[in-house]
Amino acid sequence: MSVVLRNAQRAVPVRRAPLRRAVCALRAALGASRFDVGLVCAGNALMQRLNGAYRHCPEPTDVLSFPFHQVAAGELPRPRCRDEYNLGDIFLGVEYIHQQCRETGETFDDVLTVTAAHGLCHLLGYRHDTKPEWEQMYQKEAQILEELNRLTGSRLRPLTAGLF
Repeated sequence: MSVVLRNAQRAVPVRRAPLRRAVCALRAALGASRFDVGLVCAGNALMQRLNGAYRHCPEPTDVLSFPFHQVAAGELPRPRCRDEYNLGDIFLGVEYIHQQCRETGETFDDVLTVTAAHGLCHLLGYRHDTKPEWEQMYQKEAQILEELNRLTGSRLRPLTAGLF
């Protein structure tokens, strides 16, 4: 199935092909390569509107995930027809991420990939509202990033290490 990537902002240049390849590999590491994923690279204004509308927090953020299915953490959806082979949509706040990277000195493309991994985990029911949920999600992120690292020779780690 496919990863559809749309760049809906102009503030930050995004290397779409490497990001799409990384998301395909991460999706495979999750055992979900049969499912479509929508990926939108968004600016601060769009992320602020979406974050306000869906999370009642009217400020830009790094990632918002909108699952097509409601599943327990780590479960794959059980589609009944072809149209349901969809994990959902991930909005990456690329302008926000870029600003954070400038402040921390981290590599933008790496952080974008790790943030997409985080968003994919949310599409599969992982959450981080409590410490046990965070530990489960962190473990899954580390696992799929390790698989991506093995395939690409990179050394990516989850960004949520200091959450709890």
